[in-house]
Amino acid sequence: MNTDISLEPILEMRDIDKRFGSVVALEGVSMAVIPGAIHAICGENGAGKSTLMKVLSGLYPTGSYGGEIWYEGKRAEFKTLKDSEARGIVIIHQELALSPHLSIAENIYLGNEKSRRGVIDWPATRAGAQELLDRVGLREDVQTKVSDIGVGKQQLVEIAKALSKDVRLLILDEPTSALNDEDSAHLLSLMQKLKADGVTQIIISHKLNEIMAIADSLTIIRDGTVVETVPMEGVEPVTEERIIASMVGRPLDNRFPPHKPDIGEELFRIEDWTVHHPSDPGRIVVEQASLDVRAGEIVGVAGLMGAGRTELAMSIFGRQYGTNISGRVFKHGEEIFPSTVGRAIRAGIAYVSEDRKRYGLNLIAEIRHNITAAALEKISRRNILDKALETKVAQDYREQMRIRTPTVQVPVGQLSGGNQQKVALSKWMFSDPDVLILDEPTRGIDVGAKYEIYTIINELAVQGKGVIVISSELPELLGLCDRIFTLSEGRITGQQQREVATQESLMRLMTMERTSTP
Repeated sequence: MNTDISLEPILEMRDIDKRFGSVVALEGVSMAVIPGAIHAICGENGAGKSTLMKVLSGLYPTGSYGGEIWYEGKRAEFKTLKDSEARGIVIIHQELALSPHLSIAENIYLGNEKSRRGVIDWPATRAGAQELLDRVGLREDVQTKVSDIGVGKQQLVEIAKALSKDVRLLILDEPTSALNDEDSAHLLSLMQKLKADGVTQIIISHKLNEIMAIADSLTIIRDGTVVETVPMEGVEPVTEERIIASMVGRPLDNRFPPHKPDIGEELFRIEDWTVHHPSDPGRIVVEQASLDVRAGEIVGVAGLMGAGRTELAMSIFGRQYGTNISGRVFKHGEEIFPSTVGRAIRAGIAYVSEDRKRYGLNLIAEIRHNITAAALEKISRRNILDKALETKVAQDYREQMRIRTPTVQVPVGQLSGGNQQKVALSKWMFSDPDVLILDEPTRGIDVGAKYEIYTIINELAVQGKGVIVISSELPELLGLCDRIFTLSEGRITGQQQREVATQESLMRLMTMERTSTP
């Protein structure tokens, strides 16, 4: 990291203010980025990071905010996204903006088509796309549909798309939040390569280890204001502990709240659970899986991307995924049949999806409607919804879960990722289940909000509920769970108690080949 800090900034944001009605999102935010640097932005969910980048990119146009933007030595007034892209500023959002039914090449040049006399030049499009794929290190046929490649590869397509626009300032908002370790490492390596090519980058991330590895400088935002901007290799070393303290306003000495398990009798069990792929019935996605959870126990499920973790969870909860499903489900020792979502809920099972925006929440509906959606009968009188009771229930959860919002009548889509996750958890807590399956419950969430969610999970266990946590972060499973099952290629390959489990021992079980035996 030998970026010359004496250079004139490529970007300066001066005293940026942004309000949504009476809500202050940004207040007096100033930040400078040096050419060719990787500049990181950290902060808790709702701190204003993404809002600041939307101001920069023109999604929030000039006139809708206070302050000034200076780019490449000139005052910048971007009224649309196209205005900023014309100046070489490209933003890649956490939710990728790709068309799944178009090819990689078509996505790369969508809105920026290569054409001759008003007609798309397909040979030039494919050749240009291939050059860009080579540059980002993606070995795929440019005519492959985006829907046929994984999230990690889709992220690379987004970067290739940005490079096609002659990008000089690339903004990546939580680029690795949905990626496994291998894809994350590839993406970070690509960022270093782009830096060497002279592309300035801004990365928003909650993964502090990634920031420590690649960032040249760091701006920390809390409650819409800048706490500090520091070089990563200054006189005073920047540590993860220092970043956390600046983000949350207090030291966070332990990433996980204290937890003394009080584990009871077996509460929930699946036996010989087998699931076939929904569009390819000959392909087995989950094979003869068996696992159990006891009252008051937090059980983890570890597995690499594609191991079948989410497929297992969705197939258990109302058979939302798969075909030709076989196996048995028991609760309190008696067989149950959660063959639909409604039956699963009535059986006392809840599932918080890893994709909260697609499966967990109605983003255009108000917070109160989302929180009560899974148990409307609890706020109804003679089949008529009691709106006053609905509001009271939602307000109680807002306080209990520390959901940052001025009112429960705000659409969920306006909340930050961490607060959306708290709404999703509130929804299922209100249904009062006995068994909760939490799929990537802290994905894309800052360390402060993670601690709050870990505390909630512990409290659910204290209440005697059985909690199953699926996570791609092994330190999270080791710090939170009482027992951990491992999944490889759809098969349960082992289980380990928290006291003896390590990242290495779990990884060995997670990478066992299909022909191996547990």
